[in-house]
Amino acid sequence: MFIKSVRLKKPQLWMLGAALVLAVLILFAVKLNGGRVSGESLIMRTEEERQSFIASMGWETEPEYSDCRTVTIPEDFGDVYEQYNDLQKQQGFDLSKYKGRTAELYTYPVLNYEGHTEKDCMRLTLIVYNGELIGGDVCCTELNGFMQGLKRGE
Repeated sequence: MFIKSVRLKKPQLWMLGAALVLAVLILFAVKLNGGRVSGESLIMRTEEERQSFIASMGWETEPEYSDCRTVTIPEDFGDVYEQYNDLQKQQGFDLSKYKGRTAELYTYPVLNYEGHTEKDCMRLTLIVYNGELIGGDVCCTELNGFMQGLKRGE
């Protein structure tokens, strides 16, 4: 058996400790942010940027949104909105930061959802605040429909 010991001087020990604390803080911040690197924003000011993002998530849609409207994120979340925000948090978003704020809601028909060939029932929604994506979902609008995150296969 071979044992080797290393002796660190105080300045080196302080630097090592500071580096470890910084690494833990960064990992904690990324985890709290749903895996998105803090400060990372998804800019959605143009249709081209929105279409590029949608394609990166694995979806095919019409070349332009089917509906765009202004919505106000409620100040008080009821049970339904809390559940919706839980879905957003799983994707690295958090709508509670935007309570009372007005955002744009872009809706697109999804053309490539497996098992749903009727383009009128599958929708992809992007929630954009000041040109930045703050949430979204893919849902089936049929009776007893469903909702999922933006990434295909989730």
